[in-house]
Amino acid sequence: MSAKVHLHMHVSDLAKSRHFYERFLGSDPVKVKQGYVKFLPEWAPVNLALSTGGHVGAGTIDHVGVQVDSVETVMAQLARIKAAGLAVTEEMGVNCCHANQDKFWVKDPDGVEWEVYHLNYDLEGDEAEARALPSGLAVVGATACCGGTGCA
Repeated sequence: MSAKVHLHMHVSDLAKSRHFYERFLGSDPVKVKQGYVKFLPEWAPVNLALSTGGHVGAGTIDHVGVQVDSVETVMAQLARIKAAGLAVTEEMGVNCCHANQDKFWVKDPDGVEWEVYHLNYDLEGDEAEARALPSGLAVVGATACCGGTGCA
């Protein structure tokens, strides 16, 4: 299994932070949108997303997670975590942060949100801004990332 740790951070100056992480990670971002930049450096198993804003009191770290290589891995981990008795929120086929994803969320005892997700495909244009959820699903951390959408 090829997995990457996902870290989404709020930054005060996106241009300055982009410049820093380009030098630190040794690569250009793979996605640049208004208020959002994403890095996938070849040498490190990390998916780093930077965005401006965040809700009052959010702090720098928005959420953390694990990007996995298939929907089957998401579902296997979901079953394992449910069997372990942890509360989960499922989001399958959601459009957020300029991509379509299958994922679930858990919160640790201090309220840190973790997601396990598979990036199905990137979105472009107006559909990238839409937040399409299957009916009846709640969004954990609705004020998280991408200007308040709770996504990876």
